[in-house]
Amino acid sequence: MKAKDGILILISGGILVSLIILITRPPAAPQPQPSQATPVDDHHKPKPVESAVFDGLINKPAPDFTLPSYDGKNVSLKDFRGKGVILFFNEGLMCYPACWNQIVAFGQDKNFPAKNTVILNITVDSKDDWKKAIDKMPELAGNTVLLDPDRSVSNLYGILSLNSSMHRGQFPGHTYIIIDKDGVVRFAKDDPQMAVRNQELLKVVEAL
Repeated sequence: MKAKDGILILISGGILVSLIILITRPPAAPQPQPSQATPVDDHHKPKPVESAVFDGLINKPAPDFTLPSYDGKNVSLKDFRGKGVILFFNEGLMCYPACWNQIVAFGQDKNFPAKNTVILNITVDSKDDWKKAIDKMPELAGNTVLLDPDRSVSNLYGILSLNSSMHRGQFPGHTYIIIDKDGVVRFAKDDPQMAVRNQELLKVVEAL
């Protein structure tokens, strides 16, 4: 009987120890779950390049528009029928110095007026914002700058979604459109390099 009692005591002790271990042991750490890639919010993604509207302008009548100029005049595209027109859509105040340099280069180039061609620089800036650009680079004054703050004309020409735009959907980049004397679009170039393109554009004008 004593042997049996000893065995029972050992078994009971073992059970008691096991219970104590189970009670005092810290809970197991949760197993990591497979991570699920969370898509970045759309407002952090660059909008895709879309050029269908822009590409579709070639050899078609240029959409007419009227915009206020920096000096307070209302300027309509149809007013220049019988002349060549270069539209330069640009980021404006935020595009220093590339866009500013192109605007100044246009203003200083006498070859375009000699070819009966006018330059219309179009920016989405407000008048107050564009004044800041002129204050920083006075050479900008005197050039025809049209203000498109509601982006209606920029959207009409499909400018905001092109490759040169650093803020696609919001701002133009560096884009040229050449319209002949009959009001037809003959040339369209989006320029991510944001260079001064006077010589290239002059050759196009001379070929019209």
